[in-house]
Amino acid sequence: MQKVTLTALARHQLEIALNASNGRSAHTVFGGHEHIMRQTMIALRAGSALQEHESPGDATVHVLQGRVNLVAGEVKWNGLAGDLLIIPEARHSLEAIEDSVVLLTVAMSI
Repeated sequence: MQKVTLTALARHQLEIALNASNGRSAHTVFGGHEHIMRQTMIALRAGSALQEHESPGDATVHVLQGRVNLVAGEVKWNGLAGDLLIIPEARHSLEAIEDSVVLLTVAMSI
């Protein structure tokens, strides 16, 4: 069994993002090539974004702290701490309205 303290990891990743030139930081919490599921903690400084990209398939974004917008075309979903956003099967982007940390969960294809 393994244990990860998400609160401490979120603090650390946000500190990295706040000092990064691109305003972002990411760390794989669980998963990889040998697993079906991958969980990645992503920290974003206010005003930074993950630019529009293809949908990874079945995926969610759990907002751990801050406020983000998940944008797909003309549709925008606002996520606050505690919200779980279902990523659409379409090109999308993620924008940080406030300094934010999210947990991205993706089911990988085998």
